[in-house]
Amino acid sequence: MRFAICNELYEGWAIEKVFAHAAQAGYAGVELAPFTLADDCREITPKRRAEIKASARASGIEIVGLHWLLLKPAGLHLTSNDPDLRKKTEQYIEALIELCADLGGTVMVFGSPKQRAVPVGTPVNTAWARLVEALQRLGAKAAGKGVTIAFEPLSARDGCNLINTMAEGTALLREVNSPGVKLHLDVKAMSSEGRPIAETIRLEGGVNLAHFHANDPNLRGPGMGEMAFEPIMQALKDVKYAGWVSVEVFDFTPGAEATAEQSIRALKRALPVG
Repeated sequence: MRFAICNELYEGWAIEKVFAHAAQAGYAGVELAPFTLADDCREITPKRRAEIKASARASGIEIVGLHWLLLKPAGLHLTSNDPDLRKKTEQYIEALIELCADLGGTVMVFGSPKQRAVPVGTPVNTAWARLVEALQRLGAKAAGKGVTIAFEPLSARDGCNLINTMAEGTALLREVNSPGVKLHLDVKAMSSEGRPIAETIRLEGGVNLAHFHANDPNLRGPGMGEMAFEPIMQALKDVKYAGWVSVEVFDFTPGAEATAEQSIRALKRALPVG
């Protein structure tokens, strides 16, 4: 397991400075939210992509990949009743796959609850089928670029009404049946499952698990709330997870430096011995 951090925590920081601080704090990787680089990822020129990749390398940082995929541009929706909008959204995700590969990333976290939501008045199974079909096409594109789409189940309290549990996420993967689409697990999201997080990891992790977000249900980083991370890290070891553990927070109040530094200390303390 290697530790990374999501860059939107560093509000207003130049990406080069983000890489430098993440490395200084002890992280090996940085996970990028594309909207922090441009409102539309297609505006990021090949030259700028090469500069970002080189800057990360110069700091000793690996670009893990992308998350918060569809916040911008506005209006995208992958299960919409409008086939033209579905096609437009799929084309944008294809552009994100290109960006991820150009930056040297290998994983794209697909959360985007509003952009996958079941449209009003539409049967859930219709939205599910549209999502499966889109992910089958996108998974093939991603796999061809060396990228994995890591699908994230999200609870209703996160404003999500499609794929709310890790079991549903696993069922989706079986139906998609693509090596380019795997499962993403997130501590905050799993905290609404009604069972210990370590149990969810052991049940839904294993070969399906492509990526992992570490955070506290209070929206801050590991060690900044009441969540005990020792059982979580032990469960990840038990399922032989060898990917990234990436810090993603939503409450930036303590500041970027304090959050980054406290989070990685807590994660390292929680690592299983032996």
